Amino acid sequence: MRVLGLETSCDETGIALYDTERGLLAHRIYSQIALHAEYGGVVPELASRDHVRKALPLIHETLNEAGLTVKDLDGIAYTSGPGLVGALLVGACLGRSLAWALGVPSVGVHHMEGHLLAPMLEDTAPDFPFIALLVSGGHTQLVRVDGIGRYELLGESLDDAAGEAFDKAAKMMGLPYPGGPALSKLADSGDATRFRFPRPMTDRPGLDFSFSGLKTQVRTTILDCAVEGVLADQDKADIAACFQAAVVDTLAIKCKRAMQQTGVKRLIIAGGVGANRRLREQLQQTAESLKGQVFYPRPQFCTDNGAMIAFAGACRLLAGSAADLAVAVVPRWPMTELAPVDTLARPQGQQHG
Repeated sequence: MRVLGLETSCDETGIALYDTERGLLAHRIYSQIALHAEYGGVVPELASRDHVRKALPLIHETLNEAGLTVKDLDGIAYTSGPGLVGALLVGACLGRSLAWALGVPSVGVHHMEGHLLAPMLEDTAPDFPFIALLVSGGHTQLVRVDGIGRYELLGESLDDAAGEAFDKAAKMMGLPYPGGPALSKLADSGDATRFRFPRPMTDRPGLDFSFSGLKTQVRTTILDCAVEGVLADQDKADIAACFQAAVVDTLAIKCKRAMQQTGVKRLIIAGGVGANRRLREQLQQTAESLKGQVFYPRPQFCTDNGAMIAFAGACRLLAGSAADLAVAVVPRWPMTELAPVDTLARPQGQQHG
């Protein structure tokens, strides 16, 4: 089954073609970073308009790379939530219209389920059950995964997501947009032991997160270090390093706790912050300390992309799920509401761990 995946939940237009017998055939990602940079954040109306401009050309490019045409498609998958409602509607309308014109089924995919299943795109993928750390600009969650659609929420952020905290801390330091990657890069040249930053909610039971206090700590430290309102370059680097270390330590501590409490020794990390090198290294050490394994997608599939939507959609289309003619999106959508399916659309012969 050849499935075209459309991702338009926020500010990346992601298109991919996934074959259930051959794997990922082609993909394209267009980022709107330059469009939103002057505003310091995503402007929903501008994001929607840019998806309209970019989606069809990217579909043609993806099909050309795979040497196929729209007539070779067997199904369409599109992100139907959560996300920005206008951006979601662009992908949903395009996906449903294309499916209707071709006479093939289509399915709306949960954006976070796409992230959760992204490690399945790699040659070696985890067997069920596993613990998933979903960590991005909009979500920070720990989920026990016993199968597709069989999700138990173990913990989540009570305020800001980790990626959101990265972006806001970077903005306070005057770093360029997007702030999270800029802060991580700056942290490489900083001293992570210079300032004492807390590891929020690690001194109490439970698996929930809170990152708002770390933002306050960043603001306080900036005010203490600035001279006549100006922060020296080394001060910035040291603050970035201390902030990143605090977030990474917190995530690692909670992941270790989740693995110990559930007895599940396989851990996956997905979402934009999953590309963070320090986080990957620390979670690798965490898993090894418990004689477990950690899995993650390649960095290009940590951020929003069409490949994860095409794969998740293929799993559900193979199970018989299909949307009707109505176009529906769900800006807020708990992943625990998804129906379970028993199909895993991976080519035979790929390894499991």
